[in-house]
Amino acid sequence: MKKLITFVAAAAACMLLASCGAKDKKTTIGIAKIVQHPALDAVEQGVMDAIKDAGYDVDYDLQNANGDVNTAAQIANVYKTKKVDVAVGIATPVAVALANTLKTTPVVFGTVTDPIAAGLVDTLDKGKNNVTGMSDQIPTVEHIKLFAKVAGIKTLGYIYCSNEANSVSSLELVKQGCKEAGIELVEQSITTSSEVKQACESIVKRVDGIYLTTDNTVFSAIASLVDVFGKAKKPIFSGDVTAAKDGGIFMASGFNYYKAGRATGEMVVQILKGAKPADIPVRFMTEPSDSDLLLDLDAAKNCGIKIPAEYLESANMIFENGNLTEK
Repeated sequence: MKKLITFVAAAAACMLLASCGAKDKKTTIGIAKIVQHPALDAVEQGVMDAIKDAGYDVDYDLQNANGDVNTAAQIANVYKTKKVDVAVGIATPVAVALANTLKTTPVVFGTVTDPIAAGLVDTLDKGKNNVTGMSDQIPTVEHIKLFAKVAGIKTLGYIYCSNEANSVSSLELVKQGCKEAGIELVEQSITTSSEVKQACESIVKRVDGIYLTTDNTVFSAIASLVDVFGKAKKPIFSGDVTAAKDGGIFMASGFNYYKAGRATGEMVVQILKGAKPADIPVRFMTEPSDSDLLLDLDAAKNCGIKIPAEYLESANMIFENGNLTEK
């Protein structure tokens, strides 16, 4: 009897230790981005801050694919081996790689322009299996109309990465915007960021200005684009405000990427609390407070453009004399 009691007590102790160990196991979240640039860095930080503010103390595995889809696939396999609790894919190529590899682990995509075209979800009303996330779709047609009106351009340049599904999808909206604005489009595709400068030099003399959608490959080499068009005294309109904060971009309108990161992080928190990705709709940044309008008066002066007072009054960011002022 004494041996039996001792055995039962020992077994109970083991079960208690195992239970405590399971409870104390720290949550691991993998966050991978396609390249490193200010907008995607802001998304990454927003995700982590939202999770922290929700009271979660987690371990992060932060990865950067450096613009390589093969590296993105390798990262996905690393997350599968490590058995991360949730995987976050920032930008389309990484999100697709995670979704293709992780079939049971929750995958949350961030800043994916067209998640349906990318095959991540079948509808915007809900997730698909273990995948859901946030879209960074921007009002491209309206942007181009505004650009044509304020800058008076007649021909528009557009450089995009043919390897990014979001950029190929955006091309159709750019074409629509040019058609509705009554301006001509000159497009140039690239495959890597090292090709951006050459692409700019190829089209700069054939256009009056250039429009940038949320193309990560282009933005990873934004300095060279700004340099080429700045020297040519031709305006740039960006759908990403983050990239315009250092100057050189005439006009930028788009949502705040840090807030987009927080929105993505809030979806991760829902999953940590027990929600299923398939039940969570795709999220969009649609509130007025989510968006910013930046006008660069230095760039406007360089291009010989006078900005109407109505736009100066509505802008919440003004770049002038080398400095950025936020209202």
